[in-house]
Amino acid sequence: MQNESCDIGLIGLAVMGQNLVLNMNDHGYKVAVFNRTVSKVDDFIKDEAKGTEVVGTHSIEELVAVLKKPRRIMMMVKAGDTVDKMIDSIAPLLDKGDILIDGGNSLSPIPIAALLPWSEGTTFHRHRRIRRRRRRAARSVDHAWRKSAAWPHVKEIFQAIAAKVSDGTPCCDWVGENAQVTM
Repeated sequence: MQNESCDIGLIGLAVMGQNLVLNMNDHGYKVAVFNRTVSKVDDFIKDEAKGTEVVGTHSIEELVAVLKKPRRIMMMVKAGDTVDKMIDSIAPLLDKGDILIDGGNSLSPIPIAALLPWSEGTTFHRHRRIRRRRRRAARSVDHAWRKSAAWPHVKEIFQAIAAKVSDGTPCCDWVGENAQVTM
């Protein structure tokens, strides 16, 4: 496996995670995937992602190692303790400027800054919401909370995979600090 060859990593291969990975791949992005149940990675690579550029990894360390810098990692895991445990396992592996996105439906009153004692400058995004669609043709990003420092590093990917209005404008754009985009 080639180090630092993937554009983004995604953790969590349930239906929504799989569809996001395939959508990113369809738009020319090389995606590395990981799932706590490692057999799901192997099954996904040999079935749904067969013939794609998707890279399966079997550990958090391996996932981080194959990502281009700044690393962009999106978590599509169950809200609550699972998110916190995943952050705890990823945090020691990240560098200043890396981006960790919680793509689930976590609603935490804890300020983002309180979650980041381990790496000053790492950007953590909580509350990114993704429209749930099972049909591959309808996969899209339609709601997003963003921080300005990370937006330039994820903009191209998220706008590429977003639904588009009739003139081709993506339904995903920067509208201000902590602003939500809904289409």
